[in-house]
Amino acid sequence: MKIALTIAGSDSGGGAGIQADLKTFHQFGVFGTSVITAVTAQNTIGVRAWEPVSVELVIRQLDAVADDLSPGAVKSGMLGSASLVEAVADGIARRKLPNYVLDPVMVATSGDRLLDRDAERLVVRRLVPLAALVTPNLDEAAALVGGSVRTPDDMERAGRALVDLGAKAALVKGGHLASEEAVDVLVAHGVARRFSRPRLETTSTHGTGCTLSAAVAAGLALGRPLDRAVQDALDFVHRAIAAAPGLGRGHGPLNHFVPAPPRPPMDGL
Repeated sequence: MKIALTIAGSDSGGGAGIQADLKTFHQFGVFGTSVITAVTAQNTIGVRAWEPVSVELVIRQLDAVADDLSPGAVKSGMLGSASLVEAVADGIARRKLPNYVLDPVMVATSGDRLLDRDAERLVVRRLVPLAALVTPNLDEAAALVGGSVRTPDDMERAGRALVDLGAKAALVKGGHLASEEAVDVLVAHGVARRFSRPRLETTSTHGTGCTLSAAVAAGLALGRPLDRAVQDALDFVHRAIAAAPGLGRGHGPLNHFVPAPPRPPMDGL
C-alpha cells in the first residue's frame, strides 16, 4: 500500500484540513499520515479561533513519519505563521520528501484569514521552489505573483509565473471565476492546459481546495503522471461537490464518500 502525508491544520467541523485530506487519501486507496500544524475551532459558518502547534512539535511529527512511514507524496495546507512555513520547508528539504503538492492556504472559505500576511512572501521564497505542484485559487495566485487574476488568461499568466519562481507545475483554480463554467488552468512542462466543467450552484464548498490537493497527492503517491493525477483529482472534487450532503448552516462539506476514479491496470503496484 502506498503512503501519502498531509501537513495541515485540524478542522473541528471535519470538512477541510487534516480531516478532509485523510478521507480523500482513504478513497484513493492510499494510507494517510499527518503532521498537524494548527488546531482550529470552526464549523460551516466560520472559524471561531485557532492556535498554531509549536514549531518543535511540527518538526517532531514530520521526522516521526519520515523515519518509519516514508511517504510517496506529501501535501501541505494551512501553515499559519512564518515560523511554521520555515519549519515545513526545512523539513521537506532535509528529508527529501517527494512529490510535494503545495496548497497555499491563506483564507478559509468563510473568509477567515489562516496565514499571517508576513508569511506570504516566505511561501514564495521557501515552499514554491520545492513544489511538484502549486494549487492556488484566484486570490492566492494574485497574492503570490502580483497583479489581478480574474480570467483564464490571467490564470495562465500566474501559473507560468509560479513555474518561473521554481515550482515544477502550477494548477490555478477557477472556482471563483465569474462565468457559467468552472475553469482550472494547469501549467506544466511549458504547456498550459484548461479543464472546464459546468459550474455547480451550491454552498457546499468547504474544503474543496484541501480535497483537491490531497487527491493530487494521492494520485502521485500511486505513481500516476501529474496530468492524470490532476485530472482525476478535479473529477473527484466535482463529483464530491455534486453529491454534497447539505450539512450545516453555512458552507457545507463535500461528500468524501464518492468513489475515486478507477485505477489503471497495475496502478500503485
